[in-house]
Amino acid sequence: MTMPGPAASGRRERVVHALGGISGVHVTPYDADGAIAFDVLARLVRRIADGGIHNIVTGGNTGEFFALTADEVERLQATAIEAVDRRAVVTAAVGRSLREAIATGRAAQRAGADAVMVHHPADPFAAPSAQADYFVAIAEALEVPVMAYVRADTIALVDLVRLATHPNVAGVKFAAPNVMLLAECVRATSGSAATWICGLAEGWAIPFYALGTRAFTSGLVNVDPARSLAIWSRLEAGDFAAARDLVAAIAPFEALRARHANGANVTVVKTALELLGWRMGSVRRPGLPNLERGERDALRAILDGWGLQVATTREVAE
Repeated sequence: MTMPGPAASGRRERVVHALGGISGVHVTPYDADGAIAFDVLARLVRRIADGGIHNIVTGGNTGEFFALTADEVERLQATAIEAVDRRAVVTAAVGRSLREAIATGRAAQRAGADAVMVHHPADPFAAPSAQADYFVAIAEALEVPVMAYVRADTIALVDLVRLATHPNVAGVKFAAPNVMLLAECVRATSGSAATWICGLAEGWAIPFYALGTRAFTSGLVNVDPARSLAIWSRLEAGDFAAARDLVAAIAPFEALRARHANGANVTVVKTALELLGWRMGSVRRPGLPNLERGERDALRAILDGWGLQVATTREVAE
């Protein structure tokens, strides 16, 4: 990989700055035929950007990346990039085979993505050190900065440090609940440019901040970006007591998302948007397509409690 020039350095600084905020992962809306509803997608992404979210991740897990075809991912990301129109950093997610990940990343570069997030390898026979090599290979093949999405605690500390300190890795989205390993990662990279990000959303952000990470990822931003920003602001100010109160208010929402062995994660977010008047379509399998009636009623009560305007059935249809 060649050394970055002034333009690349400026781009990296912009990305690193945004990664210190909230990385909001947008959902993927579908039309009545199950195809991506690109007009709804553009409106939703603009809403998240206008809500002040720092980094918009397109094609993340909340966006059903693994249920989309490669062509769908590329068009999804191009649509999101155009809709944001540089009001926020846009990070395009890549994954699956190494060749496909690099090809998707290069397509995102051409479309104007500011950065690329690399999904953790889903191969059940992936070797821990080779997983780190996978992230590094993509970082070295692309010109834009990379965020590595680490979802397992099987990668050795030495490899995590190698990854986090790579010159084209702008941050590591650490999404394993192994806080002791995270603490070791933060200590081992102290004094370097490594950026560790809470990849387990608002509910885990408080202990992660206490261990030395910054920022967090969020699916909540699809529904209520101001609520997510309030949590981030309190954490940045070091006001853990206020942050705990704010996290407590979203705990029932996150508990609903964790149902069905986390299979309802995206379903709850999309259903919440539908209750607020958005056309979303069912989640693609193997995610949970739709909530049960009792779960939907519980979600409606949560949104009412937040003071959000829940739409009538007629308003959603129109």
